[in-house]
Amino acid sequence: MNIQNKTEQLKKIKDEVVACTKCPLFATRTLPVVGVGNHDAHIMFVGEAPGANEDATGVPFCGRAGKILDEVIESVGLKRENVYICNVLKCRPPGNRDPNPMEKLACVDYLKRQIEIIQPKIICAMGNHAAGFIFEQFGLGDKLVGISKIHGQTFDSPSFSYPVKIVSLYHPAVATYNPNMKKVLIEDAQVLKKFI
Repeated sequence: MNIQNKTEQLKKIKDEVVACTKCPLFATRTLPVVGVGNHDAHIMFVGEAPGANEDATGVPFCGRAGKILDEVIESVGLKRENVYICNVLKCRPPGNRDPNPMEKLACVDYLKRQIEIIQPKIICAMGNHAAGFIFEQFGLGDKLVGISKIHGQTFDSPSFSYPVKIVSLYHPAVATYNPNMKKVLIEDAQVLKKFI
């Protein structure tokens, strides 16, 4: 699929998300947060759900955690525009509460289609919730033992029409509470260099 076709297909997903009423979150959101970045990216970062800043702007990872994510991306020699960034959920849960299983399942088809269109070589699941859901959905449920044990390790997913690896990373927000975690995040991200 060429870049123009990818852009058209991703626009179609965005239009569907804007009109989506599959779960109650559409009624409480300000803006849906579909995803941003390179439609031909080799690396895709996937968080759990938009927060308040993202809900206000429609841009994923645009607050303090986003600045840390930018540093992580730059640590492997890339810029934000070289990768694709999105979330499992496309709408913010009220009060930034954890998404419930029904909300995640309502959005998973959008995420699967984004992955199939962009065809990244590696998907970075950021944070325990995103990693748990992505591992379960994409054939790696048996590898799930908690992010503290598997962060930075890559696994082959059997769930796509092409070869893709999945790595779990700590969520960048963890470094806003514990500055020492930024070093761990940057160390774990070095595995991405082989996919550039």
